[in-house]
Amino acid sequence: MTRILSLIGLLLLTACSQAENDALSDDALSEEAAAKVMAAYQAEEYDTVIDLTAAISEGSRWDRVRTLSLQRRGEERFFEGKIDESIADFDAVIARVPEQDPHHWQRGLCYYYAEEYQKGKAQFERHQEVNSQDVENAVWHFICSVRAPGGSVASAQENLIPIQRDSRVPMAEIHQLFSGAGSVEDVLAAVKPNNDNALSETERNHLCYAHLYLALWYEAIGEQEKSNEHIQKAAYQYPMDHYMGKTALVHAKLRGVKPKSGAN
Repeated sequence: MTRILSLIGLLLLTACSQAENDALSDDALSEEAAAKVMAAYQAEEYDTVIDLTAAISEGSRWDRVRTLSLQRRGEERFFEGKIDESIADFDAVIARVPEQDPHHWQRGLCYYYAEEYQKGKAQFERHQEVNSQDVENAVWHFICSVRAPGGSVASAQENLIPIQRDSRVPMAEIHQLFSGAGSVEDVLAAVKPNNDNALSETERNHLCYAHLYLALWYEAIGEQEKSNEHIQKAAYQYPMDHYMGKTALVHAKLRGVKPKSGAN
């Protein structure tokens, strides 16, 4: 998904340095506890940070560190396939920072895998208000719409969020596919590598995205075997170490899709 500068992003930029400056000035934590929190935060030990800041008062200077730790732990739990636990952490983030809600597409992904399709649909509708030109948001809204009560592929296509300015490869072709005007072949043609026997990082990234969204397309239309074939490619044949690359791996694991023999 396209990342935009949201409150969580600002927290990410400032939390650690601000907490270091304030470590001895917040009477909610002793000097010893403050040092432990900062050490745990810098070591990315988010469980420890969350445990040690459980009793901070409202408005504490440690709110930034606690909130960001909840966000990061929620992401880690999602990547581990712990969907309900991930939602709980994201809910806690939004409870502390309500204005973050429309930005929180990550929780929308969780809702899809938790089979909370109506909640996912609503989350992506709110995200559209702050990120209006993202094909991925339109697709996740589509697949939640298909499975939400009363949903269908036809109605989801009729209400597909229009996107005009997502220039990433192969997003235009993916949007056309989900609209009913494009084809799987168009998506694959858009990401066809150069015939030089050396797959570049950019080409691999394009292939990862293409096969992830082809997997979601086939899952939406009820062709699970074809979906599994494409998610195997996105997760294992063309893996990427970014949020959506990791999402492909989560999808594969939740659907019981494993690497082919001899693959990583």
